[in-house]
Amino acid sequence: MGEYDEWGNPQEKGAYDYMKTYCPYTNLAARAFPAMLVKTSFNDSQVMYWEPAKYVAKMRTLKTDANPLLLKTNMGAGHGGASGRYDRLHEVAFDYAFVLGQVGITR
Repeated sequence: MGEYDEWGNPQEKGAYDYMKTYCPYTNLAARAFPAMLVKTSFNDSQVMYWEPAKYVAKMRTLKTDANPLLLKTNMGAGHGGASGRYDRLHEVAFDYAFVLGQVGITR
């Protein structure tokens, strides 16, 4: 199945208009956002690292709150994040530390 079969052809107005309704970048607006940890990997072949970086940069210009908005780029991982048992566990621990810090469970 190709991209057009799955998502539609953006050169067709109906498909393009529909795509815009679920695009997280073009639907950003000035408002309060929850605390967010946005993660990317430098070697991701599916979502290039600059896409989440651009998303976070735009969100930072629009957000009206003081909640943290962090961007973490793993310089040695691909689309699925870090591979290997210990590298993967390190990523999970980082995620848990962020979440626990937001709910007030810190040491």
